[in-house]
Amino acid sequence: MTGGPAPVPRAQAVQSWTSGAKDLVMTALGTSGVWATIGQGILNEIYWPAVDQPQVKDLGFLVGGDGWWREVKRAGSYTLSTPEPGLLLPTIVHTGTDQAYRLTLRPVVDPDHDALLIAYDLAGEQMRLYPLLAPHLGICQVTPESQWAALGADNQAWTDPADLALFASGSGRFVCLLARPGFTRAGAGYVGDTDGWADFRRHQSMTLTYSQAGPGVVALTGELAAGSGLLALGFGDSQGAARSAAQASLDAGYDATAAAFTQGWQAWLADLTLPGPDRPAQGPPGLADALRESAAVLRTHADHTVTGAYVAGLAIPWGNYTNDPGGYHMVWCRDAGETALALAAAGQAGDAAAVLGYLAGRQNRDGSWPRCFFVSRVPGAFDPQAAVQLDEVAFPLLLAGKLDELGVPLPDGTTNAITSAAGYLARSGPVSGRDVDRWEENPGASPFTIGLEIVAMLVAATRLTGPDRVLALALADNWNERLEEFTYVSGDEIDRAFGTDGHYVRIGLSGGGRVDLRNQPQGTQPVVAAALVGLEFGYLPRLGLRDPADKRVTDTLAIVEAMLGAGTPGGRAYRRYDIDGYGEWLDGSGWPVRTFGIGRPWPLLAGERGHLDVLAGGDATAQLQAMLAMRGRGGLLPEQIWDTNPLPWQNLRPGQPTGSAMPLAWAHSELIKLAVAVATKQPVELLTLVSDRYHAAVPASQTWFWRDSAPVLALPAGRTLVVADLSPFTLHYGFDDWDPATITERDARGLGLGLFGVTLTPADLAGRASLQFVRRYPDGSWEAAPRHDVALAAPGPGTLRLSGDHAGRLAAGDR
Repeated sequence: MTGGPAPVPRAQAVQSWTSGAKDLVMTALGTSGVWATIGQGILNEIYWPAVDQPQVKDLGFLVGGDGWWREVKRAGSYTLSTPEPGLLLPTIVHTGTDQAYRLTLRPVVDPDHDALLIAYDLAGEQMRLYPLLAPHLGICQVTPESQWAALGADNQAWTDPADLALFASGSGRFVCLLARPGFTRAGAGYVGDTDGWADFRRHQSMTLTYSQAGPGVVALTGELAAGSGLLALGFGDSQGAARSAAQASLDAGYDATAAAFTQGWQAWLADLTLPGPDRPAQGPPGLADALRESAAVLRTHADHTVTGAYVAGLAIPWGNYTNDPGGYHMVWCRDAGETALALAAAGQAGDAAAVLGYLAGRQNRDGSWPRCFFVSRVPGAFDPQAAVQLDEVAFPLLLAGKLDELGVPLPDGTTNAITSAAGYLARSGPVSGRDVDRWEENPGASPFTIGLEIVAMLVAATRLTGPDRVLALALADNWNERLEEFTYVSGDEIDRAFGTDGHYVRIGLSGGGRVDLRNQPQGTQPVVAAALVGLEFGYLPRLGLRDPADKRVTDTLAIVEAMLGAGTPGGRAYRRYDIDGYGEWLDGSGWPVRTFGIGRPWPLLAGERGHLDVLAGGDATAQLQAMLAMRGRGGLLPEQIWDTNPLPWQNLRPGQPTGSAMPLAWAHSELIKLAVAVATKQPVELLTLVSDRYHAAVPASQTWFWRDSAPVLALPAGRTLVVADLSPFTLHYGFDDWDPATITERDARGLGLGLFGVTLTPADLAGRASLQFVRRYPDGSWEAAPRHDVALAAPGPGTLRLSGDHAGRLAAGDR
């Protein structure tokens, strides 16, 4: 059947992306605006014109002979290699098992054109090669989930009758696939109905050559005229521009294009200063090569037009189950900060500074940053109701502090960004009802987040003056002293089970409340905060806030090893926390199917565990080896690995990447930073200004700050108490359970950084057992709470309190 438009099916296919597990990612360091991912031995999502804008679902290949055909990605028998570590220029070789074919693919992103060039060679008797192009053209931007299904489901596809060039368009974006020496047949169709794959399934050969299809979920197929040649995939804002880009790349040829690609990357790689032959470090074989590859992977995640914009991962988690327009190809301050710290440690401080400059330009007016965002500004906020993550507000300040200590000139606007962020942290920290943890799931007090906030305030103090500087330092000291009050519990069932005095929790809640777990089946009951542990506490010694030999740290580590550690064929790995539901289900199906599953181990957490070994005087060889073993066949580090019996039909094998997301830039950053920490005996995140101030010991802060989200329940003797708020108020207070003779009032004054407060000195509090107060505002209204109580002259800082019912059950268990 030839010519004319393909018939519209009664029901169109559901649009989606591909598996989040990639073999390789690549881009050219030139003027090109193309990024390509490789998975299952073919081209997966291809991005243009920015690193957050995928335009192609996949570009695969069928091999066909007389009465038979094979789709090479389903056959799954292939190898992947690169010329040298860090030069992500792949050669992919597919070999037939029941049919004697050998298909070699050599893709390269053209540094000078918006195009991807592929040299192909098919060896085998009486065989033909058929590229299958699945476009997914559109503009990735803020989109309600209810509208995801329509994204990329309105594409048009057609063939040019003059030369059988393949075209597709959508949302004003165009793609063109050209071949040299050309196509003998070409067709457009609807996926699952009249596309090339469906045609071969029905007829064992290519019979359909419709000239156009769409709007809908469309695909294009061509029969190549020769067993070897070139394919060029060009992008543009018009049909002509896309064709011109593809044609220019074809004309340049593979050798010249690959040489230009190589020259750009080798120049960048030459500036790396990583542990290896020239900088000996303890570590497993292959580490030096893996570090170069990880550095290149990080650099590949940078946009080419918007300097300093690094996305978290060129993958959509479980993309074959979802049509999510954002995936991980967006910017998170946390992930970008992790990437920048790793790049700085690897000798690319200029790239790290560019990240800081970009983040400074994307800061909200109130000093915060959005949860995540697309590279370029898009209409509307990503999610106006989304919780702000305080760790993401703090991370750019940690980065600024590190670059400053390295002597790297900071970008314009950095000082304003730092002081603005400090104001936000002062007003919102250390715990906020809008704040969620680093896994973006639960509000509460996280050791990871509060640790970063403390460091951020110290960094900010180097840029602040007057009352603002005094307040920043006082807040940092007080939050540091009270860390255990917010995040450490003792005497819980877990401690009894493991013989520990206490442990840091994943999320601390005032009064020891219950955590409403995410990614769980409907009806799952909240869990007592004391029962949830994670590796968040590891950042306390890593940032220089606690001694790694502190028993609270070592006790928690023992619990984490027992509860979260998992033995795999490649080494020990760790889950995010107990009862984690973000992962594949028992049958291997992806998280989006149910929006719950079973959380699997994360390789980056092996890196966090390794940092604790380094801080304790070890060499972290076991963790480095484990991280290397958990990589995919192209050297990429995944978000998660499979930790149970193999499910080969789901491509799930013990110790190997799952379908969630690979690469995860954060994981590659962690590998680099761990190796550098082993070599230097010091974490990359540790700032001199932190270690000089605290010496990894708990400080005795002179001033304690009472906030609604972090109330002071018991004030140690000899300390000043500041009752702080975001707006002016009058403090109506008294002592010793409202002793009438002690009741009085004071007006709040500006403290700095946008806070107001009433200060009660040790002299004001002397001889009193307790303080009671309530606030009245300038309009005459009173706060909702009838009273607040503070016990005075407490023996010292406390720990996280168990809830009354939980403590009661524990006590009952003793009887």
